[in-house]
Amino acid sequence: MDYPIQTPLQLATHLRSLRKARGLSQADLGARLGVGQTRIARIEGNPTAISVEQLIELLGALGVRLVLRDTRGPQPDNATASKPLQGSTRQRKTGGEW
Repeated sequence: MDYPIQTPLQLATHLRSLRKARGLSQADLGARLGVGQTRIARIEGNPTAISVEQLIELLGALGVRLVLRDTRGPQPDNATASKPLQGSTRQRKTGGEW
């Protein structure tokens, strides 16, 4: 199922709904991520306060993933779709503060 997101408020609503649909409390989700319940509450209240890396980890803990979809329709040349974006070989930063 897709969860279209165009505003931070929609992201907050979907994060909360996904957590509840998985039968997880904020404390349960926090434990999966190594953070406290209050941090999850803050993220659900303002999801723009975390990095993209942390958002992807949070989504993974909820069993979903981030997908970018081209809404312009099919492109005539799909060859560029499989090429990595310039600079995409950047190493993952570890030990980020939640």
